Amino acid sequence: MTPEEQAHAEALRGLTAPAPLRRRLSWTRVGGVILLAGVVTAAIVGFRRDAAERTTFVTASSFAPYVDVTATPQFGFEDPTQSAAANVVLGFVVQTPGSACQPSWGAAYSLNAASTGMDLDRRIARLRQRGGHVTVSFGGQANSELAVSCKDANALAAGYKNVVDRYSLDAIDLDIESDAASAPDVDTRRATAIAAVQQEEKSAGRSLGVWLTLPVGPKGLTETGQQVLTATLTAGVDVAGVNALTMDYGQPLAAGQTMSDLAESSLTGLETQLHASLSGSGHSLSDDEVWQRIGVTPMIGQNDTASERFDLDDAHRLLDFAQQHRLRLLSMWSLNRDRSCGPNYANVEVVSPNCSGVSQDAGAFTAVFNKFSVSPRPATAIGASSSTSSSGRTTPAALATGADDPANSPYPIWNPSQAYPKGTKIVWHHNVYEAKWYTQGDTPDAPVSNVADTPWTLMGPVLPGEHPSATPTLPSGTYPAWNAATVYVAGDRVLYDGVGYQAKWWTQGDLPGIATQSPSDTPWTPLTS
Repeated sequence: MTPEEQAHAEALRGLTAPAPLRRRLSWTRVGGVILLAGVVTAAIVGFRRDAAERTTFVTASSFAPYVDVTATPQFGFEDPTQSAAANVVLGFVVQTPGSACQPSWGAAYSLNAASTGMDLDRRIARLRQRGGHVTVSFGGQANSELAVSCKDANALAAGYKNVVDRYSLDAIDLDIESDAASAPDVDTRRATAIAAVQQEEKSAGRSLGVWLTLPVGPKGLTETGQQVLTATLTAGVDVAGVNALTMDYGQPLAAGQTMSDLAESSLTGLETQLHASLSGSGHSLSDDEVWQRIGVTPMIGQNDTASERFDLDDAHRLLDFAQQHRLRLLSMWSLNRDRSCGPNYANVEVVSPNCSGVSQDAGAFTAVFNKFSVSPRPATAIGASSSTSSSGRTTPAALATGADDPANSPYPIWNPSQAYPKGTKIVWHHNVYEAKWYTQGDTPDAPVSNVADTPWTLMGPVLPGEHPSATPTLPSGTYPAWNAATVYVAGDRVLYDGVGYQAKWWTQGDLPGIATQSPSDTPWTPLTS
C-alpha cells in the first residue's frame, strides 16, 4: 500500500463526506478540471450537522493540483513519468453549447467524446490504479457553469449526477468565479441541485464531498464569494471546505510585499469569515477545526495580472503556512504549467496554459508542494452520521486476473509474432498499451530500469463493458480484389480481406494492411468510410 493509500484509509475511518478541490480558469486555459482528490476527499465531514451529536475522527491533508483536461498538448496526469502528484483535481465540467443542462468538458467534449477522444475514463482509472484520487471540478472562469443556463432543478441535479456516476466520484469541486455563475438565483439553483445529489448519494450508502472554490481578496472572500457560501449552507449542503483562489488580485503589490504575503492575508480573513458563517448556521467549531476546512490554490508563476508572479520562494512560504495552520488542501493552477516556458516563448508576462513564465526545473512547484504533510490528530466532527469507512463507491481501478479475453478488450491482444507500428494500441494482462515506436517481440509489461527502455506506454486498465471495435468491411465486388502480380498506380482502389484500400503511389506486390514502421511507409491507405 502506497503512503497515499495509507493516509486515505486512515482518513476514512469514522468519516463521512470527502473533499473536492478546484482551481481557476482564465481565457488562456480551456475550460475543464476537477477538484481535490485523494485523501482530502474522504477526510472532511459535512458542515451542517447538529453540534450536540459529536464524534471523534482523524484528519488528513492532501496536495491535489488542478489539471486543465482539455488543454493542448494533453497533459498525462496519470503518467508517473510526467507528474509526481498522486491526487488531482480535473477541470472543468461546464454546459454543452446549445444544451443548457448537458455537461461537457470545457464546452469541447461530451463525456462520451472525452472517453474516445482523450481516453479520459481510462486515464482516470490508471491514476486510481496507482493509488491516486480524482476530484472533478465544475465551473471555472471560462464558459458557462451548468447552473447558469439550466433552469430546471431536476435536470440540473441530473447533470451533476451524470458526472458523479460516470467517474465514480466521492468528491466534487464547484469553482465559482464569473459574475453570471454567482448571481443570487444561480447560487440558489445550484445549491438546491447539489443538496439533492448529495442526499441521493447518502441514501445509496455513499458519501459525496463538496468543495467550494472561490476568489478572494487580500482580506478574504469577496462579497459574491460570501454569497455563494451562504446560499450553499442554507440549502443544506454538507460543505467539505472552502478553497481560496489566491491569484489575480488585480492590484499592485506594496513595496516588499510578495504573493505569499497576500495569500496568507487572504486565508486569515477567510478563516474568520468561514468561522462566522458556520456559527451563523448553528455549527460550533474551534479555530483549528475551521482551518481544517480551508484549502488554497495559487496560480504558479505568472498570473493574469502582469505585476503578480508566484515564484518558488512564494511556494516554500505558502507550504510552511499551510502546514502550520493545518489546512486541509493545498493545490495549484496547474500541473500543465509546472515547467519553464523556454527560450522560444517571447513574452513571459503573457500567461501560457503550458508553462509558468518563471525560471524553474520541470515539476519544481509540484516537488515543493508534494512535501505538504499534516500529521493526523483527533478532532471533532459535526454530527454523528459519519461512521462509514469509505465513500461506498466502487471504482474500476481493481486489477483484473486471468487470461485476456479478446471479446472484452477494446484492442487486439498482444502477439509476440506481430509487428506493431508507432501509435498501435494493444491489450496485455488486462491493460492497454500504446507503441512508442515500431516494435516486435517486446513484452509490454517486461521489467525495465528506465521508461525509455520500453517501446510501450501503459495507458491504463481495460474498463468494464469494453469490447473490440468492429472493423469496417465492404461487400465483395465493391473494388477489384488485390492481386500481388498486378501493378497499381496512385488512386487505384482494391479490396483485401473485406477492407478497401487506395494506392498512394506505384506499387506491385505490397500487401495492403501489413504493419510497417510508419504509416508513411506503406503505399496503401485504408478506406474507412
